[in-house]
Amino acid sequence: MGELLLELHSEEIPARMQQRAAEDLARLVTDGLRKAGLTFESHQSFVTPRRLALVVTGLPRSQPDLREEKKGPRVGSPDAAVQGFLRSAGLASLDQCEKRTVGKAEFWFAVVEKKGEATASVLAQILPEALAQLPWPKSMRWSDRPLRWVRPLHSILCLFEGQVVPFTFGHLTAGDSTAGHRFQAPQRFSVRDAADYLRRLRQAYVEPDFAARRAAVLKDAAFAAESEGLTLVEDAGLADEVTGLVEQPVVLLGAIPQQFMDVPREVLTTTMRAHQKYFALNTKDGALAPRFVIVANTLTEDGGKQVVAGNERVLNARLSDAKFFWDQDRRQTLESRLSALKDIVFHARLGTVAQKAERVERLAYEIAGSIGGDAMQARRAARLAKADLVTGMVGEFPELQGIMGRYYALHDGEAAPVAEAIAQHYAPQGPNDRCPTDPVAVSVALADKIDTLAGFFAIDEKPTGSKDPYALRRAALGVIRLVIENRLSLPLRPLFRSALSLQLVQPASERNVVEELMQFFVDRLKVHLREKGVRHDLIAAVFAKGGDDDLVRVLAKTEALSRFLTEEDGGNLLVAYRRANNIVRAELKKTPDLRLGEIDSSLIAQDEEKSLVSALAEQGGEVSAKTQDEGEFRLYLATLSRLRAPVDAFFDKVTVNSDDAAIRRNRLSLLSAVAGCMDRIADFSQIEG
Repeated sequence: MGELLLELHSEEIPARMQQRAAEDLARLVTDGLRKAGLTFESHQSFVTPRRLALVVTGLPRSQPDLREEKKGPRVGSPDAAVQGFLRSAGLASLDQCEKRTVGKAEFWFAVVEKKGEATASVLAQILPEALAQLPWPKSMRWSDRPLRWVRPLHSILCLFEGQVVPFTFGHLTAGDSTAGHRFQAPQRFSVRDAADYLRRLRQAYVEPDFAARRAAVLKDAAFAAESEGLTLVEDAGLADEVTGLVEQPVVLLGAIPQQFMDVPREVLTTTMRAHQKYFALNTKDGALAPRFVIVANTLTEDGGKQVVAGNERVLNARLSDAKFFWDQDRRQTLESRLSALKDIVFHARLGTVAQKAERVERLAYEIAGSIGGDAMQARRAARLAKADLVTGMVGEFPELQGIMGRYYALHDGEAAPVAEAIAQHYAPQGPNDRCPTDPVAVSVALADKIDTLAGFFAIDEKPTGSKDPYALRRAALGVIRLVIENRLSLPLRPLFRSALSLQLVQPASERNVVEELMQFFVDRLKVHLREKGVRHDLIAAVFAKGGDDDLVRVLAKTEALSRFLTEEDGGNLLVAYRRANNIVRAELKKTPDLRLGEIDSSLIAQDEEKSLVSALAEQGGEVSAKTQDEGEFRLYLATLSRLRAPVDAFFDKVTVNSDDAAIRRNRLSLLSAVAGCMDRIADFSQIEG
């Protein structure tokens, strides 16, 4: 069994594109192998800033031989039909064909045996096609080359069973050589196979395995921090990015001048992470240390002193700017900045940021009163939440909006809950983001998101398909998480109506927009809970009845319904419900003018009918008070279990389709009542399985 080794050596590939490119290359090549009938045992991808590589093992030396049979015209057909068949099969005469009887007639059959092509030849066809299809997010041309690639491509290495597969891609022809580290071992060298390739690269200061390189970055960084009595601040995203910037990581330590350590921690870490790709370090007590980790790509004779000095100069310049903004911004209060928000347009049809802040202020006040928060603090936090947008620091570091508002609010003497609410009012911004828990912060975060959703729905700027330019799906998921994780009993429809009433543009039908928003939330809730293993059909079944818009109560009902259906009585009752529904629907389809309604007790003859009527009567008395409160909802489900035995007995002993039309209508009404009794709390017809 043979081994394929493929490497594409280029200028630096952007770190964010490397992992996906390695996956795409493996997918395109292995798909091509499968289509060509070539099996393989395993494949492994390698990626560094300057190379993409793939190793496929267990390949056969050739394709399997093929035997193809092609049916032709009937024996005795006109010569034109026969000659056309021979041409299509690549044959010269009928002597190369066979006669076979199909049914009552004889037909000509061409049997073509095709010997499998050598794997090396197949690879020479597959690989250029795979490389041409590699979907780079951005690609480029260079010089007068017709080839498009993410960065200028220098060479291609391709070996099968140790022999070169000399295919051409653009201006390059594959060979057996590659180069090592750009600065430490730039000389080209030939390799024999994958093991030799990996060994020689590592000798040439290149670690081709992304996972091994990442582990080395973190291990060396942690060791360097520990040597100074410090700890590394974990940052998985930064670790991935830095790994994509180096072929042989060299970890160094730099220092932050003490004059910058009074700048907020988030400013320092953002400057280091986002702009310079440095790891932050903590002291043993968790405070930010005045040191940072640099991951360089080159060993130097002076042990990295010049590299560290150069990085410190760059960082100091950025921190000088940050400290300037920090000092300047604190000379003005957040309150004094509110007038500047009038100059920032939130959306042409939804007004300025100042107008949005006013809407959020009123909504936050209303929400806080509903969830037990301090309404005045919520109102104050909402009023100031957007003020940091016009500070110098947020202008330089937009990702710090909200966070800097907290620092400035505390400096201005605002209450701590107000400052925290300002910091957290954008949260949660993703599935892994932490949700606020303080009622004041929750109120402002909810108000901000609900105002955004109501505004864009009011002007008919709703998400369509995969397009969601205003991140409304994320906003809805944020509201869902805030409500569910804080266990808030908070009906949504009144909030939607309040939010819509505050918008500059009033919808033609407020009710329609409210229901559109509610359906949008139902869909988002299904997505959110599906990831947690909750069935979407149960959510739909609960939402379909009663118009309940309390998400916590809906979730509790859904969980109760799920448990009910996993029990024997519940599962069997669902089967009976479907049977009853199907019978009633079939009869109504056959007789459209059939009217089902009250059950005529004078037509009830069999004991099983009487038992079912009695059970339905008892159930009916339980319904009215037991459909909204989650605890009572569970009790009502428990009482539904009592229907199981009489329903089963009814189906076993009673013939629904009686010859007497009145009795048949009465029994159909009884089945309709069974389904209706269950449908009072949830639409059981929407439950799958």
